[in-house]
Amino acid sequence: MGNLESGKHDPLLKGSADRIIKNALDDGRTALLEHEAKRICNEYHIDTPKFRLAQNALDAGIAAKRLGFPVVMKIVSPDIIHKTDAGCVIMGLRNGSEVRRAFSRIIANAEQQKPNARILGVLVEEMQPPGIEVIVGGIREPPFGQTLMFGLGGVFVELFEDVSFRVAPLSERAAKRMIREIRGYEVLKGYRGNAPADEESLVRILLSSSKLMQDHPEIFQMDLNPTLVYQRNATAVDARIALVA
Repeated sequence: MGNLESGKHDPLLKGSADRIIKNALDDGRTALLEHEAKRICNEYHIDTPKFRLAQNALDAGIAAKRLGFPVVMKIVSPDIIHKTDAGCVIMGLRNGSEVRRAFSRIIANAEQQKPNARILGVLVEEMQPPGIEVIVGGIREPPFGQTLMFGLGGVFVELFEDVSFRVAPLSERAAKRMIREIRGYEVLKGYRGNAPADEESLVRILLSSSKLMQDHPEIFQMDLNPTLVYQRNATAVDARIALVA
């Protein structure tokens, strides 16, 4: 069976951020794999979808059954960065046979896209319901140090460039102001009769991200995009962490 990743905070993972970052740097990598980034997020109480890493189609089918359908599957490879473009992300899988076929297709697409790629397995992840997409980011920005970013996520972050910035460490008040000063805040408040987003969950994610960046100066950049925010709670669906070379 593949390595199991809880996708939620687990006290047994205490200290794992140090180990994960050290292992990546020792391996000559300047970008964490998605499941590594999400394990670190979980350690800092940032929710992600539940996930498991599978090394074969049978593992993938068992993992999906444990997680509950529908699921998303993604390649895990340090050599394939743009997974969607490579045909290595398949969404909306609703039963075991679909999952097993998807595993084979993802591996075949990865090998065709990059024959010499190191393939560590396939991430099987619970599929999240639609929500408001936001981005929480961080970057090591000399001379200011670790800087946090917040804005509407997905395509909106590039389309409108509607983001706010603060230098870490963040206070709760600063985190709230980051959220409320973007032009898209009206969407979070409950636009045209829609339910308001859980602002407190976003504050907690910003504060946790601030602590994560401060605790680990090896982190050059972090992107939690999209983070889906609901009426109650928020979940970082995608997590990317780049390290200082």
